[in-house]
Amino acid sequence: MWDQTAAIAALVSARELNIVPAGEFDAKMSKMLKTLASMPLYKGELPNKVYNAKTLVPVNYGQLEKREEIGWSAIDLGRMAIWLKIVGAKYPEMRLETEAIWQRWQVKRLTKNGQMYGTAVIKGKEQYNQEGRLGYENYAAYGLKLWGLDVTKALDYQSHAAFVDLYGQGVPYDRRDFKNSGANNYVLSELYILDGMETGFQALPKAYADRILAAQAARYEVTKQLTAVTEDNLDRPPYFVYSSLFVNGEPWATIADTREKHNDLRFLSAKAAIGWHVLYNTTYTSQLFDFVQANLKSKDGWYNGFYESLRQPNKTLTANNNGVILESLLYKQVGQPLTVWAGVKIIRNL
Repeated sequence: MWDQTAAIAALVSARELNIVPAGEFDAKMSKMLKTLASMPLYKGELPNKVYNAKTLVPVNYGQLEKREEIGWSAIDLGRMAIWLKIVGAKYPEMRLETEAIWQRWQVKRLTKNGQMYGTAVIKGKEQYNQEGRLGYENYAAYGLKLWGLDVTKALDYQSHAAFVDLYGQGVPYDRRDFKNSGANNYVLSELYILDGMETGFQALPKAYADRILAAQAARYEVTKQLTAVTEDNLDRPPYFVYSSLFVNGEPWATIADTREKHNDLRFLSAKAAIGWHVLYNTTYTSQLFDFVQANLKSKDGWYNGFYESLRQPNKTLTANNNGVILESLLYKQVGQPLTVWAGVKIIRNL
């Protein structure tokens, strides 16, 4: 669902950047919204975390032929919530379709006592767990807030925050790490970039984003290694990593969600480099942008990144990487946060 949102963002951006004509946009977006409003849901409640995109059968990761309901993610659906609002506000003729999706989903299951909850199926049993750590939690909660859900605790970016010194920068992280909570507390670029471009830093303080970018620039000053790290797919095992500034007490660790370390696969991310550049436009972000331009073009879009130690491109092509890049170009063109540009109304005083 996270990547499906990137596809929605990409389609809106492609239309507004005149990459696809309005008629093609209308047909594709309408089909996508109708699909979201009619596809089979986990226990009839909310979208399964993964589907076979050709058949719409709920599946597990990497197992496209076998039907399996594995739960739903409030974080993924929080991102989707932001873009459903953007589409409905910018294209009023599609508002009913975006609202039909939200009305069909059992969205009240996404929150409890002001926090976000997701489900997972472990050994055949469903678990209902608080979801999100500083960054992901606040960004996704802002999307749910746009639809009137109570996410007051999830939006609180101070109660669980602490700061770690990385190359002289005080970088914010969530005290709730794997040891004390059972969840990984990744600190990475993507959430801050998306929050900046989409809401104008309404979910997270811009000061936090400033520090996260500054630490990556400072690492470059010391190591001469251009740094723009975030989560993404790889073109080799384990195929997906969270390349972090800080996670579970370790600086600059690249880990799988199983906590296996893959620091040898840390890479400069194309979407992070371009996102930081459109938001900040500094000497350092210009270097990132130029590096991506010179090294990560392919005939089918932008490669995901460039491996630090292998000195070669991470040649995966994903909807999320290219969707965030297209969204970055739209943000640069319109010159304001995309929810503001679209005319999304904020629901106050929940």
